[in-house]
Amino acid sequence: MAKKSKKQQQSGGTPATVALTAAGVAYTVHAYDHDPSHPSYGEEAAEAMGVSPDRVFKTLVADVDGNLTVAVVPVAGQLDLKALAAAVGGKRATMADPALAERTTGYVRGGISPLGQRKKLPTVLDASASAHTTICVSAGRRGLEVELSPQDLATLTKATVAPIGRA
Repeated sequence: MAKKSKKQQQSGGTPATVALTAAGVAYTVHAYDHDPSHPSYGEEAAEAMGVSPDRVFKTLVADVDGNLTVAVVPVAGQLDLKALAAAVGGKRATMADPALAERTTGYVRGGISPLGQRKKLPTVLDASASAHTTICVSAGRRGLEVELSPQDLATLTKATVAPIGRA
């Protein structure tokens, strides 16, 4: 997890929730008991919150032509690497090394948030998010999700919205 400032430590927030608060964006935090034996962080979040998996989005870090890029897609589907590369004007995408993704974002795998990352990375939000009033993404640690409008997420992350997910 990213190093917290004194203000963050006092507020108990993650870098993601601190960024949302600072931006004045409406959001709701959902906490649940994370089960380390669950096979999917995202599906676990959807089940624990009682939310449809198509409204819960996972944050993945990929390498597009040598540049790390964040992809935000529904937990119910998969990332289409070719579509991600095309969305950012690249030719080829592969999943980033997990240790590099953790070092670069400041978050641990399963808790990577598209918000409040240590290093700002190009971000692509799957177009399916636009079909929902609100979506849930990681709030910066396992067992903590934040619910917000997809428009606010796209604005705060300066995301490109494109069809990068597949069922």
